[in-house]
Amino acid sequence: MKNLTVTTNHIPPADWQAGSLPPQAPLIVDITARESTAIHYIAQKLIREYGSYENPAFQATLHLNAYQLLPERIARLLSAFGTDFSPSQYGAIIFRGLMQVDQAELGPTPANWKAMDRDKLHAFGFISSLLHGAVPSKPVQYYAQRKGGGLLHPIIPDENMSYTQTGSGSRTDLFVHTEDAFLFHQADFLSFLFLRNEEQVPSTLYSIRSHGATDAIMAPLFRPMYKCPKDANYSQEVATGDVATASVLYGNRTWPFIRFDAAEQLHNPAANQSAEAMHHLEEFWKVAKTHIYNAFIPQSGDLIFVNNHLCAHGRNAFLAGFRNDNGRLVPCERRMMLRMMSKTSLIHLRAVTRTNDPFFIMEEHYGSLFRD
Repeated sequence: MKNLTVTTNHIPPADWQAGSLPPQAPLIVDITARESTAIHYIAQKLIREYGSYENPAFQATLHLNAYQLLPERIARLLSAFGTDFSPSQYGAIIFRGLMQVDQAELGPTPANWKAMDRDKLHAFGFISSLLHGAVPSKPVQYYAQRKGGGLLHPIIPDENMSYTQTGSGSRTDLFVHTEDAFLFHQADFLSFLFLRNEEQVPSTLYSIRSHGATDAIMAPLFRPMYKCPKDANYSQEVATGDVATASVLYGNRTWPFIRFDAAEQLHNPAANQSAEAMHHLEEFWKVAKTHIYNAFIPQSGDLIFVNNHLCAHGRNAFLAGFRNDNGRLVPCERRMMLRMMSKTSLIHLRAVTRTNDPFFIMEEHYGSLFRD
């Protein structure tokens, strides 16, 4: 199936692919110049009114602001996306040209996310929040991710982590994974806003819906027998200290959700899967690999919005800080991306949040908690 690109104000119904083959590519929405300009001024208005996207007053009225301020077409698309788990829903929307990014104002890419000047991110944080609010979903932070690190995470290649299976890596392919597959209360929705991608690195996506309905290869993945170590942000000793298991597929038995990390569950020997679990994972992965989509190369201002229960994500390997110019490697500014995560219900995760902050999730590994 080819990419579906939406350029009009028509909003496709949930069954827009009824009768067709399983979806193999995300919906691509080309943002109009009028919409992009409106979004720019919305961000400036919110900066003047609230200062920061993490202002509790802004987050408390997020859904109201989302429906009042966002261009109607974008708000409608996301509102429908939030509850569409149908056979035709790939689980990701690409908003091409969503935001205007002033490269000079952004300045040189810092050495890593810790060195990022967060004062430069307010406009991007406000708009990312509004998109999540239109689902509707609430931006949250996880102690498992940078001990919190705020609601918006700069993802920047770090030379000290270039060969790791993390967002800071670059020189190896980042295998497709659902975010925080080692948690039961992982994010429901993710957004990835690209500030620059001069290296022209493709983003990879993989949807469980690309397989069609549950078949004999997928059925064993409903059994709670699969281990998933914490990801490469943790030392091996810490990551493999828990032997808890969970299912890979869950939810509806015909059209399931997925919790999966190819690098940690299949390619990390420390996972120590049982022979039976490894067999089922390998058989599944043989098929899943054929459904990986990597035809989209994000440009500055593009945003990928993902249902983390339907769609996994990753990226190709690249040499950070160099672009290909007619066969020659030419120095360039390194890739910069902003990630936001959200949950549709704070009530259902209250048992794993900080006592004084229901937006801060303290789950460590499959239900166990970090000490608050």
